[in-house]
Amino acid sequence: MKRIGITTTVPIEILLAAGYKPVDLNNLFITSKDYSKYIDRAERDGFPKSSCAWIKGIYGACLEHKIEEVIGVIGGDCSNTKALIEVLKLLGIKFYPFAYPHNRSLEKVKESLDDFMDLFGVTLEEVEEERKSLKKARDLAKRIDELTFKENKATGFENHLYQVSCSDFDGDILGFEKELKDKIEDIKRRDPLNKEIRLGFIGVPPMTADIYEYVNKFNAYFVYNEVQREFAFPRANRVNNIYEQYYDYTYPYDIEFRLEVIKKEIEKRNLDAIIHYTQAFCYREIEDILIKDKLDIPILSVSGDKFNYLDSRTELRLEAFLDMLGDLKGVKG
Repeated sequence: MKRIGITTTVPIEILLAAGYKPVDLNNLFITSKDYSKYIDRAERDGFPKSSCAWIKGIYGACLEHKIEEVIGVIGGDCSNTKALIEVLKLLGIKFYPFAYPHNRSLEKVKESLDDFMDLFGVTLEEVEEERKSLKKARDLAKRIDELTFKENKATGFENHLYQVSCSDFDGDILGFEKELKDKIEDIKRRDPLNKEIRLGFIGVPPMTADIYEYVNKFNAYFVYNEVQREFAFPRANRVNNIYEQYYDYTYPYDIEFRLEVIKKEIEKRNLDAIIHYTQAFCYREIEDILIKDKLDIPILSVSGDKFNYLDSRTELRLEAFLDMLGDLKGVKG
């Protein structure tokens, strides 16, 4: 199968039907032991230091791994992707556009997906077969989520990792299914985590994944990862077709729709507080204003830049926030 890079979650079923192996460039970048080399390469090639580290990392990963074709999501995701794609095209990388509709309606979503199917020469029937083939892996990822917030056995990082990986299923759907099955059996044998403060993580998946380990040092842990969970399409079994599935996907649409789902999860998971993560130089930082206005729950906003670890200032802010929550609940933070 030919590899094709993706800049965020796209209708992967269409790419699979067209005979491609999708590769999430974000995951190639952030899971590298030497992730900073991708950022350094982008900056050597002219990307400004004040631009988003994710965009620079995607660029570097695409070149280092010799990805020759890329899906660029030019609507409903990062506002910098359009410029990134222009640079990649300059270097001879073949580019395919995809845009989630600005106005969320089933009719508009259908138009976007039909255009994408036409672009790759596949039929709805072929796409639906691929959608069925992903059901098992998505159900297993959902089970890990349940082991996190219902049984308190899976860690917040495991919840993050296995759901965010559903953007491309690590390039090996059957292998990913086996890994999930083995991990679920391991998690089920554990004793429940004895933590009092239940946290939700909303916003883009973090550069600073050590936030999960840091929070675990206190009487707290994450039982909800908003965007990562959306990448796993936990409600896919409730819909009739691929159009409804991507209509029900919150991340690329307006903040009001996202907040509806977040509010339901706050109640279902009995959350005590939210950590809202944003990336430096990203337009989504502005959404923090709306989120704090609309959600009736303690919220701490943190921002990451080019490092994959928490800085001391953010650690201090997290500690103070968790201490406050401990005082509110009457438990030791």
